[in-house]
Amino acid sequence: MEIWINPACSKCRSALSLLDAEGARYTVRRYLEQPPTVAELAGVLERLGLEPWDITRLGEPEAARLGMDAWERDAARRDRWIRALADHPALIQRPIITADDGTAVVGRSPEAVRSMLPPPD
Repeated sequence: MEIWINPACSKCRSALSLLDAEGARYTVRRYLEQPPTVAELAGVLERLGLEPWDITRLGEPEAARLGMDAWERDAARRDRWIRALADHPALIQRPIITADDGTAVVGRSPEAVRSMLPPPD
């Protein structure tokens, strides 16, 4: 399991605390320091079953600077959104947890984080 975090984010810290309390094994990726590539983002979006605009933090100053609120949200413009997330990783919603079984979740709630834990023995 891998979790993409921003250490300054309270939701990320909460997710890590929950994973630690459950004894989960995971790898941390500080995605602001190690930004995901376009291909990685496309893969994570597929795993999440979401579109790039679904995981974009539109309240960030960079999103306002880019005028992303006005960007069209359709298949023809999907690559533009993914490229923006790769170029400006602070725009990516967090934390994102990917599991070895191919599932993924945006872990903003304890329930979402728990959904990535293996079932008890």
